[in-house]
Amino acid sequence: MGDRGGAGGSRRRRTGSRPSSQGGGGPAAAEEEVRDMGAAGDAPAPAPAPARAPAPEKDKDGEADVGSGHRDLRCHRLQDSLFSSDSGFSNYRGILNWCVVMLILSNARLFLENLIKYGILVDPIQVVSLFLKDPYSWPALCLVIVANAFAVAAFQVEKRLAVGALTEQAGLLLHVLNLATILCFPAAVAFLLESITPVGSVLALAVYTILFLKLFSYRDVNLWCRERRARAKAKTGEGLPAMGWGWGWGPDICRASPSTPLLPSLAPASAGKKANGAAAQHTGTVSYPDNLTYRDLYYFLFAPTLCYELNFPRSPRIRKRFLLRRLLEMLFFTQLQVGLIQQWMVPTIQNSMKPFKDMDYSRIIERLLKLAVPNHLIWLIFFYWLFHSCLNAVAELMQFGDREFYRDWWNSESVTYFWQNWNIPVHKWCIRHFYKPMLRRGYSKWVASTGVFLASAFFHEYLVSIPLRMFRLWAFTGMMAQIPLAWIVSRFFRGNYGNAAVWLSLIIGQPVAVLMYVHDYYVLHHEAPVAGA
Repeated sequence: MGDRGGAGGSRRRRTGSRPSSQGGGGPAAAEEEVRDMGAAGDAPAPAPAPARAPAPEKDKDGEADVGSGHRDLRCHRLQDSLFSSDSGFSNYRGILNWCVVMLILSNARLFLENLIKYGILVDPIQVVSLFLKDPYSWPALCLVIVANAFAVAAFQVEKRLAVGALTEQAGLLLHVLNLATILCFPAAVAFLLESITPVGSVLALAVYTILFLKLFSYRDVNLWCRERRARAKAKTGEGLPAMGWGWGWGPDICRASPSTPLLPSLAPASAGKKANGAAAQHTGTVSYPDNLTYRDLYYFLFAPTLCYELNFPRSPRIRKRFLLRRLLEMLFFTQLQVGLIQQWMVPTIQNSMKPFKDMDYSRIIERLLKLAVPNHLIWLIFFYWLFHSCLNAVAELMQFGDREFYRDWWNSESVTYFWQNWNIPVHKWCIRHFYKPMLRRGYSKWVASTGVFLASAFFHEYLVSIPLRMFRLWAFTGMMAQIPLAWIVSRFFRGNYGNAAVWLSLIIGQPVAVLMYVHDYYVLHHEAPVAGA
């Protein structure tokens, strides 16, 4: 009886507000029983209660398991459907996997259809012919080698400006002539020399464009360092404390990198300090004009950045396995891009010429949509190949620490966000050397942004029209069209709709420009000679 009563009391204390099956009076009776047991201090200690039975297992819905013997009269609760926005459900991984599977199956069908219709079109020998017309003539490579002369010229001008052998006006004139020649000289060679191929011209002009942007930044930063040095000397002469001047002028120049300490003040750099090419993080930082060495210049020219600094952030070592993975990715994705272009894009483009010639708009739209898939896939592969594989491989070889070559542009909900995040090296250069200087000169943000798009449109057209030896301004128009497109998307589309609008502009916009240039090139170089004959 005592055991049963103890068990019943234990059961009553556990169940709380439930009425006791022994005829107790609910919570009040349980509390009274506990008080009575606590008051009876001279009573013998009660027997220990038996071990509590394990709670019945519950399933994923929080209900008692079927095997527990527990019967619940309720099976419904207040809740929303998973697809409702109020449900808070966000795990759509299965649907994403389904989309990937459907994408693979649909493209596999297209690829199989292409093989049945055209056979295997991949030809490595044809790739070599895109770069060389004559195996004994290498005009594009010669252009790249000659580019060293312009880098040395800019370096020599900076050396003489640092010691006062040239005035700032004379140095500016020499730099402008040098930079203008960097753009005009390869353009003239590519346009007039018949032995250079369009692909070779694109590569050579791309190298000269990068050199132009790098030397522009090199000149700006050294100029800011001289201005800061002059101000510091003037304040020292007035009895004011000197300011550190090694990082140049302005907030984007004076920012110390994570792996290097803040630069010293006007005290001259010690003889043991080295430039960017050496282990600067171990021996200290470099201050102007000790940075004016060939080692420092060529480290900057080969580094995966367009913005010059006196002290770049450096990684502690070269990770060989990381570098090997990037090199294998470069090799694999190069072959994949070439194969997709030859096997998929070229036949589609060739079949698009007749609808353009007949101005069959329905067939033109069909060709455009058919070209959009391989073109966009190749563009995505090119993005990963260049901005992740290639730039990371170069950065690892040179122990360059800043690896932010791109951000999450795929989440862009506006056109502006896309252009700010998909190509970080170019974006940093535009902000540092174009946008902010225009703001400091009193221009509005809209004018400065329009100026950035104008410069970008010029270089896009420069890299396309000159190698093709025709000026149609399709690339220029496409870049300038981004300004009204950015306004429309930001004004009428928000959130996921804005992201879809950005993706749609990328998927459809590029094939339109490709077809325009290919059509004009075909008419100019194939139909015109036939008509003349």
